[in-house]
Amino acid sequence: MQQNLTTTSPFKSFWMGGFECTDQLNAFGHRVDFLPLTGHLPLLDEDYTLLQNFTIGTVREGIRWSQVEKTPYHYDWSTVQVMLDAGRRHGIQQVWDLCHFGYPDDLTPLHPMFARRFAFLCRAFVDFYRQQRPDDVLIVTPINEVSFMSWLGGDVRGTSPYCVGQGWEVKRGLMRAYIEGVAALQEADPTIRILTTEPLINIVPRFGARKDEVQRAREFHKNQYQSVDMLCGRLCPELGGQPEYLDLLGFNYYYDNQWQLHPHQTLPWVNESNDPRWRPLRSLLTEAHKRYKRPVVLTETSHPGLDRPSWIKMIAEEAAATIKAGVPLLGVCLYPIIDRPDWDHLTPWHRAGLWDADLSHPEPGLTRVLHEPSAEALRLAQAQVAAAQPPISKRRLAQAIPSV
Repeated sequence: MQQNLTTTSPFKSFWMGGFECTDQLNAFGHRVDFLPLTGHLPLLDEDYTLLQNFTIGTVREGIRWSQVEKTPYHYDWSTVQVMLDAGRRHGIQQVWDLCHFGYPDDLTPLHPMFARRFAFLCRAFVDFYRQQRPDDVLIVTPINEVSFMSWLGGDVRGTSPYCVGQGWEVKRGLMRAYIEGVAALQEADPTIRILTTEPLINIVPRFGARKDEVQRAREFHKNQYQSVDMLCGRLCPELGGQPEYLDLLGFNYYYDNQWQLHPHQTLPWVNESNDPRWRPLRSLLTEAHKRYKRPVVLTETSHPGLDRPSWIKMIAEEAAATIKAGVPLLGVCLYPIIDRPDWDHLTPWHRAGLWDADLSHPEPGLTRVLHEPSAEALRLAQAQVAAAQPPISKRRLAQAIPSV
């Protein structure tokens, strides 16, 4: 049944925190598990307490498929239970990724049983969750960033299945599983909310490009929607996608999400040169909303280093403008909210969170150092976006926004 998704938000807070939960095989074939590496798992209570200082009531978390299903069709939910219990203690709404960049050791998206195994996992998760929380709003991201993972694992050997020139086949494999997973989730629980999380990008031709180069750049730009088009059945309908599988449209947006196709060159996000090819975030969000007519969420965004406060300021300006333009933007997730190391080389930390790790500490992941300029920028951003909300939402959000 199609729901009215234009006005009501299922999220506890507009501003959200994302905890890096990848459990993927990295470029060297090593399993990385970021919940313990970032210290989030042992510091759950501390991390959730810290969020209260910024009235962040919603977080993105992940179950880590590779850790839950060590043996086919046998599931160990013990760690997820610990996280659920922490969420209940602190009144935190948890939005769950079932597959965030990692698969069990015996699976890849090209495996013939990949989709079936994932659908079984989806059913098992709903059963586990609903046994203890029968009435909660359950929001699930089946598979995170299919577009990115099909490129990383299918074209540049960055993760399993370590292929080159197989990005399309990996994408089909991931989306077959995604679609079967959504069908399983909705069969098990018709009230479940599905949150897609795909990169939001802008690809442009070089200055002075030929007509064929311009057309090629347009095609590459349009291809960012392939995964969601598959989900709703517009593309590859044989996979079983349906329009009703579209619900909440999440988009991940970072400082390097706009680039020139050939020769490859990132468009500087500050755009001091007034490059006409650069598009403000509000334009990209509006394009996506018009394409699918569903509410949108900025499910990941951050900037490393000293530019973090400027990035948060820009995000707030764009979010406010998007809302004022009538686009139903339901939230912004700061991702990662806690500092994280690199996937492939685990010693550099990205310095992109609201809280940094203390790199002088023997175990950096067990430390939390508030980045004060980002904290101040976030408080200002919260006030700015609250002021842009429609009157009813504005009154509700104003009570939750701390004074600057």
